[in-house]
Amino acid sequence: MYYTGLDPFTKQEVYIAKGLRDRKMQRALMQFFKSENYFAVREVPLQAGRQDLTGNGCDCLIPANPPKEAIEARRRAATRAVQGEEDDDHYHTVANPARDEKPGERGPEPVKPTGYRPGRKGAKRRQGKKNSGRQKG
Repeated sequence: MYYTGLDPFTKQEVYIAKGLRDRKMQRALMQFFKSENYFAVREVPLQAGRQDLTGNGCDCLIPANPPKEAIEARRRAATRAVQGEEDDDHYHTVANPARDEKPGERGPEPVKPTGYRPGRKGAKRRQGKKNSGRQKG
């Protein structure tokens, strides 16, 4: 279903969250009871026009006031962002064996060479394929 976007039984289209933000939101909704997901879950009923799901009643999904743990987690994330530390919003990709990458998590992308630029200081013309195969003599 993820790749085709179709329900295999009814052949109707199914919404597939492919973006990182959408996937994180779905995960937060599935784990709405966790205090660190409070602020993410609170946005969904407001966007959908379902303010009745937020409150202190028995029919409500989340409480009206955020728990202390949610406030502390948001404060820690803001402090890390200000100090320039890595936050938890990144994800790792697995190496692609078709490109002869080693198994495990990929590191940062290598810097691509800029190539020959005539106006650049210290530029040297590269040897072409024609000159490299010649024999002297």
